[in-house]
Amino acid sequence: QVQLVESGGGLVQPGGSLRLSCAASGIIFRFYVMDWYRQAPGKQRELVASITPGGSTNYADSVKGRFTTSRDNAKNTMYLQMNSLKPEDTAVYYCHVNHMGRPYWGQGTQVIVSS
Repeated sequence: QVQLVESGGGLVQPGGSLRLSCAASGIIFRFYVMDWYRQAPGKQRELVASITPGGSTNYADSVKGRFTTSRDNAKNTMYLQMNSLKPEDTAVYYCHVNHMGRPYWGQGTQVIVSS
């Protein structure tokens, strides 16, 4: 059974930083592309960052230069380091993986950027 568990969200002031984690189980983690998505109130869920098994990364234009995703295959965990946070980064952040042709999501972790 695939499980993804996010953690690390919270309330932060503009310009601040947060580090999100996604712990995966039920898959051979090191073989999978892993993704971070986010969904702001009233908006569609959007792809924020992806990381391949080899560590190559891609980012949405809105977060390039501010967010960094990484993975620790020994710990079956993916991370999202978020710096220079803006109010428009406020959203629920989700971990995602495609396994056996279907998507799996974590429960999400709330990030609020506000003064």
